[in-house]
Amino acid sequence: MNKKGLERYLVLYLPWLLALLFQSDPVLSYLIAWSGSFLIFFITLTGWVKPIPDDRRFGEQLMRPLFIQQIIFAGFMCCTSIFYFMDVLGYTDFQKTNTHLLIDQDRLMLTAQCQRYYSLGHAAFVTGVLSFMKYPDENRYYIEKNTLANLLLKIALVSFPVSIIFTKVPGLSQFYFQFSSLSFIAGTLALAFAIPLKKSLNTIICSVLYLFNLYQAFLSGFKEPIIISILVLAIFLYPNYKKIVIAVFVPALFISFIFLPAYVNNFRENAWSGEANAEESSQIAIDAALNNTDNSNWSFFAFRLSEIDMFTTFVQSTPKNIDFYGTKLLKQSAIVIVPRVFWPGKPITEELVMERVYAAGVVNPLSTVSAKPAFIVDAYLSGGATGIFLFLFAYGAISQLISIKAERLFGGYILGTALIFSGLFQILWRGLSFEFLINSVFWSYVTMFLIQKVLLRINILKRF
Repeated sequence: MNKKGLERYLVLYLPWLLALLFQSDPVLSYLIAWSGSFLIFFITLTGWVKPIPDDRRFGEQLMRPLFIQQIIFAGFMCCTSIFYFMDVLGYTDFQKTNTHLLIDQDRLMLTAQCQRYYSLGHAAFVTGVLSFMKYPDENRYYIEKNTLANLLLKIALVSFPVSIIFTKVPGLSQFYFQFSSLSFIAGTLALAFAIPLKKSLNTIICSVLYLFNLYQAFLSGFKEPIIISILVLAIFLYPNYKKIVIAVFVPALFISFIFLPAYVNNFRENAWSGEANAEESSQIAIDAALNNTDNSNWSFFAFRLSEIDMFTTFVQSTPKNIDFYGTKLLKQSAIVIVPRVFWPGKPITEELVMERVYAAGVVNPLSTVSAKPAFIVDAYLSGGATGIFLFLFAYGAISQLISIKAERLFGGYILGTALIFSGLFQILWRGLSFEFLINSVFWSYVTMFLIQKVLLRINILKRF
């Protein structure tokens, strides 16, 4: 696959193979699989398996799939389960609390089994990324460098009202999320350009846009938009302000993980129950989080930060009680791709996804809880370990190929990967259920070509 040889790719699978070898000892098997993901991070991000692209400096290509997508997708998937694992062993807040009761061995074995699947999925994902990681040496398109900062600001300002328009068009509301994300990425990237260029007006406008997006993230009731807002700005500023980013944003991200669980829980209790509007709920939640006397977020870290508890339930039911789905989930995804504006009677995506959740007994059909399976769970449900390898390899390969295509269409990394790939395909950072992810990626791919045609037509993007 590269000059270093196939054997280095095989090292990616050693943690999974070793964990499988020691599966009779679930604690050791889990720890091997879990720590193996850190090995995969190290040998891929340092270029040991395959050299890092040399067209840009390390800090100037962090939005490519090997970096930010792997860190968020695989980090969330593989590394956050450690708290659940400790809970299974009887720990709370890192202290042993279950000293008299026996450990549930079945639960422990399932936890180790799912972590082995995570290790296999992580290895397959980066294999897919690295196998197709060859960025173009020459670009067919270009943009004048002195216009880039203003262009990014214009894209941010234009794409936001466009996203609002899509919420008013029946059947096309999914495009709201694409253009809303694009506006955020463009505005944040424009801010990172404006500061070192000392463009005062651009800096002020971009700062307002960024703070507005951060404010909206706080009113969303979800943790991810807030963390992503901080992380993306840090990545964009890093090439020019390495020491400041490390000194400011690393502690900010750490504090976010401590503060946000209490904030989100209090926000949802008030906003989602209708007791207060979003702004009032946010203020109440901030006060409650800052004055929280119960400093334990263990329940959040053990059961909500990771999705392994849900995964173990699916593994218990499939294939023991429910057969593998084969290609059924892919067929359902193909149905979902058709816009509702052209097919008003199209099955509701949420209901299609929840059918397998109810069948596995993850949640009660009478409850109002939404518990959509992660991408790796759908891969498992489609074909067990083989399904995980095939689908996660394809996941990495497709992500990488889209990033390369975006750079070819938009004249390089800045517009191609940092803006278009990160803005339109941000759903790839998390990996949702097949139906939601495939639908979003398909139409984002179409949107990417449409945006390129517009930029060519108005002579902002030019051919060599």
